[in-house]
Amino acid sequence: MSALSILAFVLPLPLAFVLHDAEEIAVQGRWIRTHGAELSRRFPKFEPMIARLGALGTRGFSMAAAEELAVLLAGTAYVLVGGTGAAEVWGAVFLAFSLHLIVHAVQAAMVRGYVPGLATSLLLLPYAAFGVWSMSLVWSVPKILALAVAGSIAVAANLRFAHSLGLLLAKGKGENAA
Repeated sequence: MSALSILAFVLPLPLAFVLHDAEEIAVQGRWIRTHGAELSRRFPKFEPMIARLGALGTRGFSMAAAEELAVLLAGTAYVLVGGTGAAEVWGAVFLAFSLHLIVHAVQAAMVRGYVPGLATSLLLLPYAAFGVWSMSLVWSVPKILALAVAGSIAVAANLRFAHSLGLLLAKGKGENAA
């Protein structure tokens, strides 16, 4: 991976993640308490996820975000030391993050309003689009799609783990939706 790629895409990703998750942490607890019952009624298939997010609370959600950040920082460090396949590993994570930004926009359209993370998603979409376009200059579309799928699966699995850690913290602190 070139030095320019590292400066333009690799190093900004942890900052983008922190910015995005700070917005989610700041509003998620109150937002889910205010909208959770209505969302469960409108989208019964998502009720277990809505309940889990409500149970996380702010501390638990923050713990989950911190765990995800640690994994992202480890991946970034792997790129910086030039590990085998580092560009692909980082690309998979970047593509999963980029898809995550789009998910927030889709969620907002579904609920017809603001969802936690929407403002920073809209702010970060140009960065994500430029990153994907840049990848298309060096990788084939099938490779990019494969990395997006692999990254999304890995990030989803890690997210479940991170939320489990967050739920343990929330239960341990007696927090249910603060």
